Amino acid sequence: MSLLIRSCAALLLTLSLPLAAAPMHSQFLPPDDLTLRDAEPEQQQLLQVTDYSVVVGAQRQSNQQPIPVTSPLMIRLKGKSLNKGATISQVLVNFDGESKSLKKPIYDDKSKTLTLFYPLAQYRVVIDLLRNETIYVQFLSYANGHIWADLHTGSTRAR
Repeated sequence: MSLLIRSCAALLLTLSLPLAAAPMHSQFLPPDDLTLRDAEPEQQQLLQVTDYSVVVGAQRQSNQQPIPVTSPLMIRLKGKSLNKGATISQVLVNFDGESKSLKKPIYDDKSKTLTLFYPLAQYRVVIDLLRNETIYVQFLSYANGHIWADLHTGSTRAR
């Protein structure tokens, strides 16, 4: 009997150990051909989006000549954190129609805000997903400086 108890205790101990620290939604990451994600992420923020708002701004900086007029387009996402230790409270998705390259994703611990940058051409895709799917936002940062961020749906059955 004592062998059975020891075997059960060993099994319970094994099952209670943490698994390899892959990101919670790692199935949504693209292939890592350059092995940029070969280590455990230093930071992971995972949010399930529950609310969103669209902000179309207009600003005119009157102290510059010629006077630039800009109209930023942004979506503000709010939701609930899904992973242990996540502190994220909102995501700002900025759309840029003018730059040749996008800025890297930025997570600000102080404001608990993740800022993402997408080309303007992706706006309709993002809005369509927000209207029709459950959306998750994922942010991963690694010790080697690699950063990954995405908006993704959960697994959906084809119709």
